[in-house]
Amino acid sequence: MNHRTASLRAAIWMTGAIAAFTAMGVAGRELAGRHDVFEIQMYRSAIGFVLVCAGAAALGQLGTVSRARLGGHLFRNLLHFTGQNLWFWALTLIPLAQVFALEFTMPVWVLLLAALILGERLTRPKVLAAALGLIGIIIITRPFSMPIGPGVIAAALSALFFAMTSIQTKRLSRTETVTGILFWLTAMQFLLGLAVAGADGAITLPSLETAPWLALIGVAGLVAHLSLTSALHLAPASFVAPLDFLRLPIIAVVAAFAYAEPLDPFVLAGGAVIFAGIWLNLRAELGSGATPQGSRSRDAAS
Repeated sequence: MNHRTASLRAAIWMTGAIAAFTAMGVAGRELAGRHDVFEIQMYRSAIGFVLVCAGAAALGQLGTVSRARLGGHLFRNLLHFTGQNLWFWALTLIPLAQVFALEFTMPVWVLLLAALILGERLTRPKVLAAALGLIGIIIITRPFSMPIGPGVIAAALSALFFAMTSIQTKRLSRTETVTGILFWLTAMQFLLGLAVAGADGAITLPSLETAPWLALIGVAGLVAHLSLTSALHLAPASFVAPLDFLRLPIIAVVAAFAYAEPLDPFVLAGGAVIFAGIWLNLRAELGSGATPQGSRSRDAAS
């Protein structure tokens, strides 16, 4: 597969991730006060595990699940479990647009960590996309007017943990299949969620009211990670991460219609700046004739 095709396919996969993460944000808000964040994680992973096993069995992919890098999978899932619980907690404390805005410092962390850990090259379009993304976030959130409380701190920390998760996912993708990564993701995070949710001796069972939202989180969570992992298989982490900036203006619009959270001109202006950065990065990546770093890494590892 040539560089242009791989980058385009990675961008298409990321549209699926953006839609799925947006759905998770809405479902997480709907479940606030009915299930704690650890129960949400547990149910989400249980649903995801069943879907992964069923899909892998139907496609004859169960044999691709390997135990060779269990330590790497455990490290990835501890990072993601921590980040995800901080994210769900933040959803219950501050507006959706603020949660997503603070989370979107993640692509900047990915750019820096990808260069330091994975040896990916920081091109001018990638740096420009990250810079414009940050400018867009600042325009939307006006952080200096934002009170610093537990919700803000949780959302900011979740960004760092998600960035480290992306880097570890990229490292695993050099030798592990998408099926294997998703299998260990759902299996390990179910056990982690069960242990933490049951620590107080009480786990709230799904009700007729909450079951559909939990099912949506389970399906959307799996789709999000399938899309993100597939994108990281195809293209460098430093190209994939800035595409996720587009989720911020989308969730701001969704929150305005669903929860009457104010949609002001700053959201539209910031969204335009974010989109400009994404477009410049995408155009530069699709116009390049070089072999994508993701492909080089996989070839070297095989």
